[in-house]
Amino acid sequence: MSCKEPSFSVSLIAGGIAGTAVDVALFPLDTIKTRFQSEKGFRASGGFRGIYSGLGPAAIASAPNAAAFFCTYEGFKKILGPKVAEPYQPCVHMVAASAGEVVACVIRVPMEIVKQRRQALLYQSSLQVIKDTLRHEGIRGLYRGYLSTVAREIPFSFIQFPIWELLKKWWSQYQGRYVDSWQASLCGAVAGGLSAAVTTPLDVAKTRIMLAERESVVARGSIRNAVQTVYAQQGFSGLFAGVIPRTMWISVGGAVFFGVYEKAKDIVSMTSEKL
Repeated sequence: MSCKEPSFSVSLIAGGIAGTAVDVALFPLDTIKTRFQSEKGFRASGGFRGIYSGLGPAAIASAPNAAAFFCTYEGFKKILGPKVAEPYQPCVHMVAASAGEVVACVIRVPMEIVKQRRQALLYQSSLQVIKDTLRHEGIRGLYRGYLSTVAREIPFSFIQFPIWELLKKWWSQYQGRYVDSWQASLCGAVAGGLSAAVTTPLDVAKTRIMLAERESVVARGSIRNAVQTVYAQQGFSGLFAGVIPRTMWISVGGAVFFGVYEKAKDIVSMTSEKL
């Protein structure tokens, strides 16, 4: 019923494959979500036009981003898992996932800056976003929203990964063997969808910070200011702008991501053993 913990190289390759599969396949849903959350609103941000704007940077960064997360996640599980009693294993998953997000966000945030500004049609090219940001804000400009992104991802991971691991454990116990990749995929869809819906206000705050005008209050990176601004402008509903496409995106994305990750782990592990 248990599965051998993947090595660093297996986590690296499997995570990269899974991340790329999700980011490329479900990019239109991500774009729709971003435009709903934009201060200008869905239509003014492009509606359904240019639905693949920003795909380039997302595709380039998705593999190293996901690989960094899973290498850190599996590494922390290996270190902490044997030292923690079985009833407290969900705490290990929470800590491991949080550490993974902190590391992955070093790669993810600059990509999100470029991607979301292209998705909102604020620039004509990704290179233009990078040049303009560096010219006016320096390298710190590419990390605007780092803390808000981490603040979104940690609660998300606190919910998602323990649920994913728990569902896999229950299913494994029920059938008397470790779950197949498609079963891990369904567990990931449930865990991802629940986590996405609950953390939408934090995602809205992160999006507003990244898209805000340079001199605005929101651009300073305070989640509290961003939430207060959204609430003042649109009320409670504004804090859940894009919740449907976000939940759909992460539910389907969770299914693809965790399913591909588990399958890639198996393939890479078998290939490594043969070599």
